[in-house]
Amino acid sequence: MTRRVLFVLHAARPNAVAIAQRAASGLIDSGIEVLCAEPDAGNLGIDAVVPATSADGCELVIVFGGDGTILRGIEVAREHDVPVLGVNLGHVGFLAEAEPEDIATVIATVVDRSWTVEERMALSVSGQDVDGTSWTSWALNEVAIEKTNRERMTTLLVSIDDRPLSQWACDGVLCSTPTGSTAYAFSAGGPVVWPDVDALLVVPISAHALFARPLVVAPTSHVDIEVTVGPVVLSADGRRTTELASGGTVHVERHAQPVKLARVHQTPFTERLVAKFELPVHGWRNP
Repeated sequence: MTRRVLFVLHAARPNAVAIAQRAASGLIDSGIEVLCAEPDAGNLGIDAVVPATSADGCELVIVFGGDGTILRGIEVAREHDVPVLGVNLGHVGFLAEAEPEDIATVIATVVDRSWTVEERMALSVSGQDVDGTSWTSWALNEVAIEKTNRERMTTLLVSIDDRPLSQWACDGVLCSTPTGSTAYAFSAGGPVVWPDVDALLVVPISAHALFARPLVVAPTSHVDIEVTVGPVVLSADGRRTTELASGGTVHVERHAQPVKLARVHQTPFTERLVAKFELPVHGWRNP
């Protein structure tokens, strides 16, 4: 049976194309068929690379780019429940597993099938507008409910497990996974949560209230948000969006299908955190 992997790349980055070309050549030489998501296939300039519209029949989706490109790769992989391996070509790259200098290791790992798979919690979100229009999606990082008018705040009533918690006049509210705790939720003042912790974060954005702290709730909890004063933009990972008027509602809970990330290195999350944020861990005790 032919082995196949699918490439997704940020073609606007010249180094992404060069590194993807090197990886494709190494895998093809080892008898592994390389597919490339359209319209990226033509950018590789390798005749043996096959254009593809899905990850059907692939054992891995390999992404060359930053976290945004990796999220695009996850969208492609998710339909067929395929693990995603990210090669970081962005700035922080929390979702990435490898750096450009690791490409030889990536090739060897794929050839040997020696990667491991880490499952990450995802969120299911549904929105209901006052006219009865419904919208559903999923998110790996966060679901965001944000004001659309820069000049005024929105007002959101948040309930946890069918019990009202608080009404906030704010710029918005985030519902985040542990994976997303180092993304938008981090910028909004939320805690960093280790990815192997099962939890759901609720983070108000610039709330004008005495009680407006980030919340960490059970992974089995569900969060309901009523738009008291709108309109708002409802988004999933900042990639799929809709608008809700005053009176609209949002429901967020854990998704039954996790996201699968392929791992090459068994690096502890603490070490990843220090490296990505360049945290000062060296002092006079450890020069």
